[in-house]
Amino acid sequence: MNATTLSDTAGDASPARNRLILVVYTVAIFVSALLLFSVQPLFTKMVLPRLGGSPAVWSVAMVFFQSLLLGGYAYAHYLMTLRSRTIPVVVHVVLLVAAFVTLPLAISQSFGDPPASGYAFWLLGLFAISIGLPFFALAANNPMLQAWFVRTGHPNGPDPYFLYASSNIGSFLALLSYPLLVEPLFTLRVQNLMWTGGYAILIVLIVSCGWLLIRSPEGAGQVAETADAAAPAPTWATRLRWIFLSAVPSGLLIAVTAHISTDVAAAPLLWVLPLSLYLLTWVLVFQSRPLLPHSWMLMLQPLAIAVIIVLLAIGSEQRLLLTLGGHLVAFFIIAMACHGELARTRPAAKHLTGFYVALSFGGMVGGLFAGLIAPFTFSSIAEYPILLALAALCRPSNEDVAPDQNRWIWLMIGVIAVAALAPTLMHSKLLAWLIENRIYVIGFVAVFGSMMAVALRAGPWKVAAMFTLALVLLRAYPSDEGRIESVRSFFGVHKIVETPQGQFHVLMHGTTIHGAQKVQNDDGTKVEGRPEMLTYYAKEGGIGQAITAIRERKGGPLRAAAIGLGAGTLACAIEPGETWKFFEIDQTMIDTARDPKHFTYIRDCAPDLQPVLGDARLTFAKEPDGVYDIIIVDAYSSDAIPVHLATEEAMEIYKQKLAPQGVVVVHVSNRHLELATVIVGIADANDMKSWVYNEDSNRNHEYIFPTNVVVSARNDADVGSLASNENWVLTEPEDGERVWTDDYSNILGAVWRRLRRGEE
Repeated sequence: MNATTLSDTAGDASPARNRLILVVYTVAIFVSALLLFSVQPLFTKMVLPRLGGSPAVWSVAMVFFQSLLLGGYAYAHYLMTLRSRTIPVVVHVVLLVAAFVTLPLAISQSFGDPPASGYAFWLLGLFAISIGLPFFALAANNPMLQAWFVRTGHPNGPDPYFLYASSNIGSFLALLSYPLLVEPLFTLRVQNLMWTGGYAILIVLIVSCGWLLIRSPEGAGQVAETADAAAPAPTWATRLRWIFLSAVPSGLLIAVTAHISTDVAAAPLLWVLPLSLYLLTWVLVFQSRPLLPHSWMLMLQPLAIAVIIVLLAIGSEQRLLLTLGGHLVAFFIIAMACHGELARTRPAAKHLTGFYVALSFGGMVGGLFAGLIAPFTFSSIAEYPILLALAALCRPSNEDVAPDQNRWIWLMIGVIAVAALAPTLMHSKLLAWLIENRIYVIGFVAVFGSMMAVALRAGPWKVAAMFTLALVLLRAYPSDEGRIESVRSFFGVHKIVETPQGQFHVLMHGTTIHGAQKVQNDDGTKVEGRPEMLTYYAKEGGIGQAITAIRERKGGPLRAAAIGLGAGTLACAIEPGETWKFFEIDQTMIDTARDPKHFTYIRDCAPDLQPVLGDARLTFAKEPDGVYDIIIVDAYSSDAIPVHLATEEAMEIYKQKLAPQGVVVVHVSNRHLELATVIVGIADANDMKSWVYNEDSNRNHEYIFPTNVVVSARNDADVGSLASNENWVLTEPEDGERVWTDDYSNILGAVWRRLRRGEE
């Protein structure tokens, strides 16, 4: 449409003009949200290889995005305090164009390798330099365009919150389509170019919105302003409640994502599921006639909290669908209850931008707590139960609902909590636990009580129920009765657990065992001598067979590299005269493996072992070429895989470091992903053959597990006796299976293959 037509339609209040304004503004907000939330998994996936593919990268990314969202909302709020229509339009368009000049997206070259510590702050700086300006400009669009819409004089101007639903629909579709369509179909480079093109289209749409605003009649928007004139300004107590109501689900979003992604992969597939549901709640609650009534969500909220308590108590690591479904559905209900309260108490359009600033500030606070503060404060993922307890406080105050109904709801929460505490009470462990953790309990209750007293107007029923619920959640999670110690780092929570009879020390990351050692004999005496290699590293297992076969084929001492240290079990695979080098990204893992009060593999078998600290894609690439007889890749975070260690480019590095007859051994045992196909594919892309070892039968030993291993080499002779062993199958790449690269991976496909083969 040309300028004349726009001018003509702006000069009267015709239905055609109103339709044009509604369409242009709705599309602009939709496209802006689409870009805002599609860039989050896209750029975070680009950054992942810099820090070992840790799920914590997404948590820090969420903190960055939420913080910059606050900055964008505050910028929009300030611009809309100006009486001029033209200045906000010109300033914002100039900002968008300046941001466009920095595209396409790229990791800033001014950032080198990650530091030895302080990963979170390094990441925040990397995000700020690399993507800060375009994301900031996008972040301001939603409240800015809604405020412009009010000033155009459109009949719907007095209540523009329906546009917020349009924004979140765009966000929801962007996130949902990423793992289902975008990631499986397009490389990162193509995604980046598509996103840059979308940004250019958005600038055109924003210019059109600004033009429609500027060309609106002088009196346009006065109807909305007159309607809002009598609306009182929100009190500070109301603003604090808005912040609290948005902070809790924001923190829960990060906590739930960390909980479910630890056991599968640090990949957009599991990042976007909770975030998509989070955005869907905003869509639903801001509808003029909500599809799911707020009263229903308030009734279901205690049940949702109870479901999570049960899931945490019974454990569900073997049931992927139960784990995902239970936690995500419960999270959705809790977020709906919180966001429903925000929608119910939203202010008049006059205070719209201030409302959004409060929401974004609360989102940032929740993100900071779950993404940055909690990992440095707690040795376990304690933020999850703490936020669950706080979520129950997001219910309406006593005078907002029927007193009888309110009493029964809180009585139900109290009964659920007491029932969950009953087993602990029966075993008389609660008192001992309270004494042991009194500092944390007192601090938690103090903060908890202050919040209720100052901001939430909690009655006695709520106080009693929430105090009991806080106790059961803190006691139930983590629930390891034999836990000796928990160590938390940027890369996750490691737990050292002692079995009930005290015979074994077990290293766990998330719900996965990463090592175990027998420390006490059946008769109660201490185990002496060289430790027996357990879990996945027994001599008769896949990794053990591969090491033995290569040692026999060479006929002499090995020169070996191992990516991933674990409990240090493989140190006891070293024979006299051999040279082994370990590569580990997590310093706390090195400290744990070297501490003889936990594990003695390193002390008893390789006391001089000095693992190389850092991400293996960076540190191992610096090793000399043509050196290693065997490279063992066994780097997992719980069951999550560092994708960048399983790509065509990664295998190319491994091949360069191999001796002329060397082999690469990749441990692919996984409860949720089928990875053997991935390794066979990336090996074939590097002109290497692969033999797959699948051991499905359980052994008699409690801590010797069946393993799935892939050995890749240049020729049949390189793998020695494995080539003629019927348990090792020479495997060709699957037809049509796309090779994983640094630019492309498909976690959803690996999950699907695992489910499909589990049914066969």
